Amino acid sequence: MSAGGDVVAASAGAGRRELTYAVLLCVAGAGLALWAATRTWAVELMVRPAPLGPERTLRTGAALVPWLPALAVVGLAGGGAVLATRGRLRQLLGGLLALLGLAVAAGGAYGLVAAFEGAVSRQWPALTLVGGLVAAAGGVLTALRGRAWPAMGTRYERRARAGAGSSGAAAAGGVPGDESAPGPVTGRRTTEAWDALDRGEDPTVS
Repeated sequence: MSAGGDVVAASAGAGRRELTYAVLLCVAGAGLALWAATRTWAVELMVRPAPLGPERTLRTGAALVPWLPALAVVGLAGGGAVLATRGRLRQLLGGLLALLGLAVAAGGAYGLVAAFEGAVSRQWPALTLVGGLVAAAGGVLTALRGRAWPAMGTRYERRARAGAGSSGAAAAGGVPGDESAPGPVTGRRTTEAWDALDRGEDPTVS
């Protein structure tokens, strides 16, 4: 392989690695945020008349910040969509994922400082904040570098086209200089084929 081919191959390999990192960041960050948003963020105790005991009410992050799980789900889907896009469209998608990640992080930050009623658990909002920032990092990486990354199935499409081209060339003319290769029967071979048919022989069988 030439030096130019080595450079192209190395660049393609680096692009595939960056693509993998970006997808993992987006999916892992959004998944972490979604999971943390479904945990119990606050526990409320409502006093009831005697002899009834207090009523315990669990509040999840999804109940306290209703838009948070929806954004995390969109982030998960967007992380998968990075694989199916290319060029400027992929860069635009990366920008949207970065904004989504920051919005999810903002929801986690709100859970850290909000004065919810009852006993409040702060570790789940903190994990939501971390997940949003991780997803945003994947989006930023995609927006900055995604245009140069290969699209899903590019290698296989190229191989298929190359294989189809070589097969077509072989079917059309066979190997140059090999009269036994398959191809159209012309010239002297035409006469020989008719003579074989007159003798009751199959000219296609050598």
